[in-house]
Amino acid sequence: MPVNAMYPGTFDPITLGHEDLVRRAALLFDHVVVAIAANTGSKVPMFSVDERVDMARVALDDIDNVEVTRYNGLTVDFARQRNLRVIVRGLRAVSDFEYEFQLANMNRHLTDEVETAFLTPTEKFNFISSSLVREVAELGGDISEFVSPLVKQALLDRIGQR
Repeated sequence: MPVNAMYPGTFDPITLGHEDLVRRAALLFDHVVVAIAANTGSKVPMFSVDERVDMARVALDDIDNVEVTRYNGLTVDFARQRNLRVIVRGLRAVSDFEYEFQLANMNRHLTDEVETAFLTPTEKFNFISSSLVREVAELGGDISEFVSPLVKQALLDRIGQR
């Protein structure tokens, strides 16, 4: 029986760390849906959901068993609707664990049809987050090591640095 997974998030923007986790998840699961949240709660994204989806599609276009889409509502509801049995989450540091553990337990409380699998990033991507990348870009730092060229250009265009 095929095991399909989803990697949910805001991906504002997608980083090389995200790409690394998607590529590794694609080796473990039959089909991986990168599910980009349209409803971001208290987060105010720099990019619209359509822009985030477009950037992720370009960045991940070479992986045959990966699909990028947007979603609204509860992650577990989207997973059940799409027959996605596993939610993939990344753990960069111990500080991520507490939040991710609470989230996984809440999801398990909401449904027993979906499991959470944690992946740790490749060491060179261990410290990268979208918010840090945005901050470095806004302060004029070089973000070439953290995002694809397309994402770098989109960030620079958005903050007005060409």
